[in-house]
Amino acid sequence: MMELDILDALGEGWTLTPAGGITGEAYVASTGQSKLFLKRNSSPFLAILSADGIVPKLLWTKRIYSGDVISAQQFIEGNELEPEMMERPEVARLLGKIHDSKELLFMLQQLDQRPIEPDELLRQCRLYFQPAELREANLIEQAIGYLETHLALVRTDEQVVCHSDLNHNNWLTGADGHLYLNDWDDAIIADRAYDLGMMLYSYVDEEYWPEWFASYGHPLTLELKQRMHWYVVAQAILSIYWYEDAQHPDAPESYVFLAQLLENENN
Repeated sequence: MMELDILDALGEGWTLTPAGGITGEAYVASTGQSKLFLKRNSSPFLAILSADGIVPKLLWTKRIYSGDVISAQQFIEGNELEPEMMERPEVARLLGKIHDSKELLFMLQQLDQRPIEPDELLRQCRLYFQPAELREANLIEQAIGYLETHLALVRTDEQVVCHSDLNHNNWLTGADGHLYLNDWDDAIIADRAYDLGMMLYSYVDEEYWPEWFASYGHPLTLELKQRMHWYVVAQAILSIYWYEDAQHPDAPESYVFLAQLLENENN
């Protein structure tokens, strides 16, 4: 078993507790008063994230008998951010630091990560469109039409490292007040609007966006706002496909969100 391989790598006196999450590949290891956060086959650029203070300190990595690589990080006694905390300036500053990091971008490029272009997202929205499986297929058609019409407006040469899952549960504040952003398994290279759109539409009232961007370190231009809106519409469509396939209870609410986005497309 995986747990036995990990315990063998740790040595005597350690116990393992699953750390939750969808993948089931994270654990908390304990011995006496010491704790470690362990993860199997975590992002290869965890070391640079650790060096920049973006994630808790990486202590070591080990290859276990199964061939998997286990990473051990400092276990932080802290609190996940609540949704209303996402508008805080320290959140904006940390995300700005990540998006502006040339070191992170270079590292992800070395891992042969190709940029996610808006054309690719539009292709996915078209490809997985199955009207018979959607309760509001006409709304999805309207949204895809919006993406097609505005595609030329969102193409940009600027590419940054995007976390791509900025859920409030992935942000952690340590006992010393230090803010971390965890769970980098789905990091991509893309337009910064890919990250910014869904996060701001989900957590920050639009009237506070200019103030939030002042902390982020970049101005909220009309062009950036248009790109954010486009990416949120695309992500909302793909989320609906996932919700419908999984018969998720949030599916009806996701249609409401998409309809609101289309109503506000000219704002």
